[in-house]
Amino acid sequence: MEQHPTTGAVWKGETVDLELERSLRPGSWEEFIGQERVKERLKVLVASARARGEPMEHLLFCGPAGVGKTSLATLLAKEMGVNFRATSGPILERAGDLAGLLTSLEPGEILFIDEIHRLPRAVEEYLYPAMEDFRIDIVIDQGPSARSVRLTLPKFTLVGATTRVGMLTAPLRSRFGMVHRLDYYPVEEMARIVQRAAGILQVPLLADGAWEVARRARGTPRIANHLVRWIRDFALVKGQGRPVDVELACEALSMLEIDEDGLDDMDKRLLETLVFKFRGGPVGIHSLAVALGEDPGTLEEVHEPYLILQGFLKRTPQGRVATPRTYEKLRVTPGQSLQGELWKEREKEDT
Repeated sequence: MEQHPTTGAVWKGETVDLELERSLRPGSWEEFIGQERVKERLKVLVASARARGEPMEHLLFCGPAGVGKTSLATLLAKEMGVNFRATSGPILERAGDLAGLLTSLEPGEILFIDEIHRLPRAVEEYLYPAMEDFRIDIVIDQGPSARSVRLTLPKFTLVGATTRVGMLTAPLRSRFGMVHRLDYYPVEEMARIVQRAAGILQVPLLADGAWEVARRARGTPRIANHLVRWIRDFALVKGQGRPVDVELACEALSMLEIDEDGLDDMDKRLLETLVFKFRGGPVGIHSLAVALGEDPGTLEEVHEPYLILQGFLKRTPQGRVATPRTYEKLRVTPGQSLQGELWKEREKEDT
């Protein structure tokens, strides 16, 4: 075993102080930075439920990946003083999987279903009476001897999380008492999140370095935490233990190919392909995915939301279209052909 010279953590092989990594998740309302309107509403719900001595109503969190949906659900359980049970939509393949989970719940417990829009339809319909009447009907035996047995469930709170709220069916969406949308974070809040993570990981990150990381973290705390962990490792190896200023932070992020706008290599490839190969669009997502050798769902869920938010991309009924900011970033004029110098360089790299 060896000791980490910065954090003092002890590791063997590649296992490094997992408890320290888990501590990056906020443990109280005060530690949860941002999403102030959502937090205030949730505090009211928690206070009311505790005063009534009843579970909270079912809640739905929607928004981009990594903005705190799971963290908020965990905080709700902690504030209510109840157990937290977590699962995800794709895991619940059969109605029996959900039935086993529901019947094992304790009174008041919070059941968190991540990516709830990916629940199979049969499982989703099984969830309706559980949410409304706290009961489920299960079928025993098969054939002529089959019979239905109704089971009463303890009152619980279902917290669903989704990145694609539009894919939820209307019956499921209507059974949630409140829907809370979590958005990307402004740079000011991201800088506070970065500094908190740096403090927990014992990274000597200066204010200007924290601001630079926050600028490139795509408004997403999960990404910010990943970048802080990377900068910790980079500073240890390349920075020789010196405090991480803006210069060292830029060096670390450049090695990850994350530019000053927070765009990674695939983001830039997407914009270059759109401009140089499809003359700025419009182009369909499937054509764009084939040209990039990437899954259409990954482009839609991972890359496009941030590019649209930052004004680099537009979705139209005809397809994706490059914006003036994209041309400015690539330093080309609209209509520049496939023979652009930047595209030539990119194709040389690919070959």
